[in-house]
Amino acid sequence: MPVGLEAWLSDIPPITRTWLIAAIGTSLAVQCHLVTPLQLYFSFKSAFLNMQPWRAITTFLYFGPLSIDFVFHLFFFMRYSRMLEESSFAGRKADYFWLLCTSASLLLLLSPLFTLPFLSSPLAFTLVYIWSRRQPAMRISLFGILTVSAPYLPIALVAISWVINGTWRAAASDLMGCVVGHAWYFGTDVMVREVGGQMPWTKTPAFVQRWFNDPAR
Repeated sequence: MPVGLEAWLSDIPPITRTWLIAAIGTSLAVQCHLVTPLQLYFSFKSAFLNMQPWRAITTFLYFGPLSIDFVFHLFFFMRYSRMLEESSFAGRKADYFWLLCTSASLLLLLSPLFTLPFLSSPLAFTLVYIWSRRQPAMRISLFGILTVSAPYLPIALVAISWVINGTWRAAASDLMGCVVGHAWYFGTDVMVREVGGQMPWTKTPAFVQRWFNDPAR
């Protein structure tokens, strides 16, 4: 591995780095015809009735064929996952891992409503939504063309995704990520602010904290 690339990767926090490497590796494997998207997509029948449980993981690793849309979603996933892990979840690897696990589980439950075979983009948008709601005063420049307040960032990105893909289905999948992001934000930030405690399903289990050697909270 080139020194510059190795240094760049080592600078990315561990959970984001692991997901990034796995996502790029998955797309390259498809591009090189080592696997096909048909072996990676998620459906309840394929994953659980046909005993192919890996699909519940690979659906979050495949961002599609190498294209502008692939670069768009991968860039915003890495950018906002990294910022969340380095700010709100700094020193809390277990809590960030649990955020990803619970968000992924909610997306798997919702996926039949939209018949979405791949859930990597919705999960990335979940992170974008949570980060944006925790930065209400920040202004974001999109490609040097448009400047929006952080809370409006997910909607702006959904609109851009719609334009890039030319179909509402891409926007629907990203909006589903925003819905899951709002569920997490409401269960943590809003509940703590309003009633002084977060929803039980957002609390990181003790065994996950021990796994990451994080202190109990």
